[in-house]
Amino acid sequence: MKSLLVFVFFLGLFSVLTGLDAQAARVKDLAQLRGVRNNQLLGYGLVTGLNGTGDDMKKSVFTLQAIYNMMTRQGITIDPNNINDIKVKNVAAVMVTTSLPPFARSGSTIDVQVSSVGDAKSLAGGTLLMTPLVGADGNVYAVAQGPLTLGAFSFGGKAAQVQKNHPTVGRIAGGAIIEKSITVPLGADGHLQYQLRDADFSTASNMAETINKKFGKGTAFPDSPGTIQVKIPEPFRNKLVDFVSAVEVLDVDADTTAKVVVNERTGTVVMGKDIRLSTVAVSHGNLSLIIRDDYNVSQPNPLADGTTVVTPQTNISVVEEDGQLVVLDMNKGVSIGEIASALNAIGATPRDLIAIFQAIKASGSLYGELIIL
Repeated sequence: MKSLLVFVFFLGLFSVLTGLDAQAARVKDLAQLRGVRNNQLLGYGLVTGLNGTGDDMKKSVFTLQAIYNMMTRQGITIDPNNINDIKVKNVAAVMVTTSLPPFARSGSTIDVQVSSVGDAKSLAGGTLLMTPLVGADGNVYAVAQGPLTLGAFSFGGKAAQVQKNHPTVGRIAGGAIIEKSITVPLGADGHLQYQLRDADFSTASNMAETINKKFGKGTAFPDSPGTIQVKIPEPFRNKLVDFVSAVEVLDVDADTTAKVVVNERTGTVVMGKDIRLSTVAVSHGNLSLIIRDDYNVSQPNPLADGTTVVTPQTNISVVEEDGQLVVLDMNKGVSIGEIASALNAIGATPRDLIAIFQAIKASGSLYGELIIL
């Protein structure tokens, strides 16, 4: 813990000495163009070629129905009344998921993830049959097919089993071919709209001001804390790609709310650099309760009459460290490194820091947002 806090302190000191503005960020890292986003695709298919590790046809009825439908489409005649007679162990029903990236064209390939739906033990060695991938509107945008890559295995018998990683989820690199692209009408009316990933009044204003300094007054206007309207200058009307490329590399002074994020389950504490504390006194002490069960054994001498007697004995001890009342004087506007050092001085562990920050926030001495995960 102490090493981590020292590292944070010297990292902040390094930024000051080198003159780097820790708040500056590129436009492409702060915002994205409206309409330029991924679109999720989903499909249901079958994986074949498994080595007896597929779905149990008695339990996974949907797999049996999918096999019947596939064979029927391939011209294989099966009596619908005898569908339950199909006994295969090398097939598994799967869900295929992927994301269609923006500006993807027909004929391009994308990666897909394949996940077992039924009770298959492993998808190792399987091949995904042709599976249409549909979007939220119900249209088919890609078709997936190919051999799976798992990076996992699972082998065993009735008495023992060996497994590495997760054998019922796999990927197919470039396994889907895009059949239909999604048109993104950028700059159709001579304007672009940037959406901030984290809405903030100051950041939106700074971004508009930076764009106006580069391309002239009136080019950009923040119409809300989350969106900036950008007018395409006349010289760039037929060079939209060049204009967007020039805008997205501009450095903007980003501003965010001071936050402390704590996760009690993992004992993680993350403090933003803008966190400030008013003068506050913190007392810290630990109470340890130790309960130990011992057993006293009384055994008769050899060849003597009597039985062995076991008597349990419980020992309880309480150890309480002396509390330390430490005054954290933060009136002069100190850095995160100094706050970390002051809290570390009282011997606080990460889980103790969570309780301390909660108490400081409740006292009104923490200037920022406390987020508990």
